[in-house]
Amino acid sequence: MRVLLFWVCVLFTSIGFSQQIDTTVVSAAQRIIGLEFTKAEKDSMVDKLKNSQSNYQRMRAVPIPNSLVYPFAFNPAPIGYSVPKNQQKINWNLPTGVSVPKNKEALAYYSVAELASLIKSRKITSVELTEFFLGRLKKWGDTLECVITRTDSIAMAQAKQADAEIKAGKYRGPLHGIPYGLKDLFAVKGYKTTWGSVPYKDQYIDENAFVYEQLTKAGAVLCAKLTLGELAFADLWFGGRTRNPWNLKTGSSGSSAGSASSVVAGLLPFAIGTETLGSIVSPSHTCGATGLRPSFGTVSRSGAMVLSWSLDKVGPICRSAEDAAIVYYYIKGTDGKDPSAIEHAFNYTGQADPKKLRIGIAMNYFKNLPKNAPQWAVLDSLKAMGYQLQEVIFPDSSIYRFNMVDPILNAESAAAFDELTRSNQDDLIRRQDKNFWPNSFRAGRFVPAVEYINANRHRSTLIQELNAFMKSYDVIITPTYGGSQLAMTNLTGLPVVCLPVGFNATNGLPTSITFIGQLYHEEHILALAKAFQSRTAFHKKRPELFLQ
Repeated sequence: MRVLLFWVCVLFTSIGFSQQIDTTVVSAAQRIIGLEFTKAEKDSMVDKLKNSQSNYQRMRAVPIPNSLVYPFAFNPAPIGYSVPKNQQKINWNLPTGVSVPKNKEALAYYSVAELASLIKSRKITSVELTEFFLGRLKKWGDTLECVITRTDSIAMAQAKQADAEIKAGKYRGPLHGIPYGLKDLFAVKGYKTTWGSVPYKDQYIDENAFVYEQLTKAGAVLCAKLTLGELAFADLWFGGRTRNPWNLKTGSSGSSAGSASSVVAGLLPFAIGTETLGSIVSPSHTCGATGLRPSFGTVSRSGAMVLSWSLDKVGPICRSAEDAAIVYYYIKGTDGKDPSAIEHAFNYTGQADPKKLRIGIAMNYFKNLPKNAPQWAVLDSLKAMGYQLQEVIFPDSSIYRFNMVDPILNAESAAAFDELTRSNQDDLIRRQDKNFWPNSFRAGRFVPAVEYINANRHRSTLIQELNAFMKSYDVIITPTYGGSQLAMTNLTGLPVVCLPVGFNATNGLPTSITFIGQLYHEEHILALAKAFQSRTAFHKKRPELFLQ
């Protein structure tokens, strides 16, 4: 009965209480949710439904911004799981002998570690490097439609501060003086935070996002706020469509569209993205970046747009796994403002010992690939490097028995954008087709509360079963879009790294592979990715247009 109660109240609160609730209304509602009640049962419900409807009216009179915290924190750890807490000191081993190139444009594709070596040795200043990347952003940002706001003034101030500190002997680490970009759903005081969306394109938020604060502490230099598909979906935003550096006629995918596009085109050394259901993985795959989606909750999301409290994650998009490890180390943690965020140890060594690393290959996914697919060559390369690869069946439909994502994401996102829907400001969003947010937010209002809660209860079983499978492996290798693994790993909060492995024979665009890791153990997948990239050059391929 409570399912129906919720559904009927939502139905009529959604349409403005324009029709009186009676047994006829209840009869219509019960057909949609697949339940049946007797005439007497329906008659008994009416008064309670009317009272609930009245209470919804009072609740909606109180403003509820997107930033208002949801107090029930999602925890992806199975019962009894021990979160690693003992953080050891990391020696980043910055390369030596790095020099400023004769052709300065080559700096565009230096790694974070190489740029850090130049800055630490004072062969180049942060101001020089910042001016260089601001110039690249100015030159190519419009071509790629990847920049919403250049942050020149704050960039130059941060660069000057970095140079002064380094000159005085206060070196903060490998991000000190390094330019970067933020997906424009992170708030930075004094700058617009547009969420890529027409209704919010002039929005200012008087707050600094946690990830921005962390990077500022590390001495990094914010150069731009980058595009995202409207409200974190795909690559279409209020000012255009973010382009793929390999083919400007195609999009970059999303929603961390500008983050991936700008990094691959050499407009920035690294950028920060977010993922709810593929928004780091998808543009990294499409543009040829190396994207890390870390374990859920390991980076506080305070100051970031909320789409889904139990699915949103923050991670770096870079050109190499080593760079991703560096950036992740400096952004991880919590400020106490995100109920789901935790502190955990990230003890990255960059070493992936072939004698110790337990690696599984998801053969039920690989068998669906053509024999000439680049992903097969990855396995051959790892075997040649001495790694033992065990063929396994990734437990897809055996433990993921129905679509858990839809009731969870639809309900949470509809709640996050409740006022957008009720105010009809959702009509301003560029895409109005049935597969985009306005329709999803409206439909999400009809997810019964009982079904949302039960989907999460089933999710707890998924967490137990998938983590039990992962206990036997440090890394599972899978095609990026193999089966249901993207949904399953997002729902369970497992970390993945997506890295380029060649080009698609059909469309000529980059393609990728994904390494899945154990919860809170990003160090294994990043170390294996680094080992692979040290023996291959796929991550060093550059789109020709942006070499100048």
